[in-house]
Amino acid sequence: MTKKRSLPWEPNESASRIVVQVGRRDGAAPRPFGFPVRVLGIDPGSAATGFGVVEGTANRMRLVECGVIRPTRGADLADRLLEIHDGIAAVIDRSTPNCLAVEGVFYGENARTAVILAHARGVALLAGAGRGLAVAEYPPAEIKKAIVGTGRATKEQVAWMVQKLLGLSEPPRPSDAADGCAAAICHILIGTGPLAKQAERAMP
Repeated sequence: MTKKRSLPWEPNESASRIVVQVGRRDGAAPRPFGFPVRVLGIDPGSAATGFGVVEGTANRMRLVECGVIRPTRGADLADRLLEIHDGIAAVIDRSTPNCLAVEGVFYGENARTAVILAHARGVALLAGAGRGLAVAEYPPAEIKKAIVGTGRATKEQVAWMVQKLLGLSEPPRPSDAADGCAAAICHILIGTGPLAKQAERAMP
């Protein structure tokens, strides 16, 4: 029988509420959401699941909070997945996002790693759906392209751009938290999920 454990996550204390202006790198004005949204971005993993809550439009956004959910090391996979699910659900209850943006599985990984990551991604989707959130998924390369301008960007480049876009004094740490923020920013910038379609219909 699965035993429910405590849910340790690591909130990033540097997640300040600074508001910044965001523009496209080609100088053109980005096409914003019709209204501000609060997005919970998730970088799923069985050992560490990064998350970032970002609020705003494509022109104006701020970091609400970010951190990492770390399930109990050495626990059975089912128990770790339960902790990840409950940890994400707790973040949703605390930060009340409008939608969930999840980084998809990179299939260049070996088969076993890809399967385990798919499990973690599945519980993230379940946590969002269970709370009635609209859910969007983005391939890693699409997130990198939205944030940095190239799908081949390194983790360091993504973290640096997240820092700049959110006006932080340093990149969110650890890197899993920065990746969670990147997923949320990606959804706000390119908005291909259900909430984006709703916003587009509301625009004059």
